[in-house]
Amino acid sequence: MKTTLEIPDALFRQAKTVSAERGIPLRALVSEALADKLRGRKNSKPWLKMVGELRDLRQETAKIDRIIEEEFEQVEPEDWQ
Repeated sequence: MKTTLEIPDALFRQAKTVSAERGIPLRALVSEALADKLRGRKNSKPWLKMVGELRDLRQETAKIDRIIEEEFEQVEPEDWQ
C-alpha cells in the first residue's frame, strides 16, 4: 500500500544513509523499522515479564510477612522499661 509520511528532515537523511549502507530501498528500511517497533510493543515493558516470573514467590512473601507481623506483635518485657 502506498502512503505519504511526514518525517523530520534529519531523520529522513539518516534513514536514507542507513538504507544506502545496507543496500536496501528506503521503503524496506521503513517497513522493517515499523515491524520491529510493533513487535516491540508486546515487550515494551521488559521488567513486567521479570515480575511475572516471580509469581511463584507470592506464597513465600506472604509467609515472610506473617512471620514479621507475628514478631512485631510481641513486646518483650525489657522493652517496657
